[in-house]
Amino acid sequence: MEKALKKYSFETASEREGTNAEKYVLRKQLFGTDDVLPVWVADMDIDTPSCVLDAVKKRLQHPIIGYEEVPASAYQAQIDWVKHEHGMEFYLDDMLYSHSVVASMHTAIEAFTKEGDGVIVQTPVYPPFFHSVLQLNRKLIKNSLHVDKYGEYSFDIEDFKAKIDENTKLLLLCSPHNPVGRVWKKKELKEILEVCIEHNIVVFADEIHSDLVYKPFKHTVFASLDERAKDITVTALGVGKTFNMAGFAMSTVAITNEELRKQFKKAYDKVHFAQGCVLSHVAFETAYREAKEWLEALKIHLYYNYLMLNEVAQKYSKYIKVTPIEATYLAWLDCRGMGVKDKELRAFFINEAKLGLNAGISFGREGSGYMRLNFAVSSAKMREIVQRLERALQRREIG
Repeated sequence: MEKALKKYSFETASEREGTNAEKYVLRKQLFGTDDVLPVWVADMDIDTPSCVLDAVKKRLQHPIIGYEEVPASAYQAQIDWVKHEHGMEFYLDDMLYSHSVVASMHTAIEAFTKEGDGVIVQTPVYPPFFHSVLQLNRKLIKNSLHVDKYGEYSFDIEDFKAKIDENTKLLLLCSPHNPVGRVWKKKELKEILEVCIEHNIVVFADEIHSDLVYKPFKHTVFASLDERAKDITVTALGVGKTFNMAGFAMSTVAITNEELRKQFKKAYDKVHFAQGCVLSHVAFETAYREAKEWLEALKIHLYYNYLMLNEVAQKYSKYIKVTPIEATYLAWLDCRGMGVKDKELRAFFINEAKLGLNAGISFGREGSGYMRLNFAVSSAKMREIVQRLERALQRREIG
């Protein structure tokens, strides 16, 4: 690993201003000013692996970019990766192309529920989880996560059971969890599985962050729990988060149960997902085949960034605490100690810290008093982020 750290430097990264990057283009619209560092959208301000870019450049030597099918070799690269990294074996027949996990989620809601049916989300959670349910006129069932005095989150199984009725058809599971950074233990997931089996609930498992897990934690693919789990699970996977490739707009859906897959396909085919872009196919396969060493070095870098942020928070712990992180590059900041309302909290980060974060309240009412900060940036930019935050907290301390 020392070799990997020397080979890959994350001290600096390419500048994204002027590249139509969402987090910069929308900065003034969302925060009212361009005078903030945007640390909200969940992509990295870190260069995509060079092996991926080189493979795309090579493909561009062929002068025709037309319709192409996702090659079996691309799916197989992901299948091999998931088997090696997570111990779950999918097969080619299980795999479907998707341009995004959110699109896959919408399709699952259409496939396994009808208007008025109940869909469970575990809040606070990535906003499209509950937006998708409401947009499709399903009944939103909120099973709030439990948080203890140390800031550690867990499932509230009793509440989960209590919320279910005969019209509850689907669980949207975020694993690892965004924004709270939990890697669910196998025991926790088994408790969820037993309830879903008992009540015939399909599980849509968003596992997009499964490769961004920090030692000693280990991700468990929900479908890998046992044969029953395979029969009720739709697994959403992708390279977008892992290798900073969201702009290639390629992810997958893996469904091992044939009947479940047929049901999903009925809704899927109505949308015409097609097969995506040839350059995405190349990038996708290359990342899984060649970027493992880069990823391992990246995770060490990301954890250093997290520790840098946590060090500042510990100095001002009466105001702000960083939720213990096990996965993702998204810090969940408990700012309830500042004693302000959500609107004022957001204003503090914009006007005082000059940082553009996600407001915690956007992840559900359970996120009130929290903020989400994306620390997937270069070392140089991370130092600037923590300096801005520390100066703002110092001024607040002085009063």
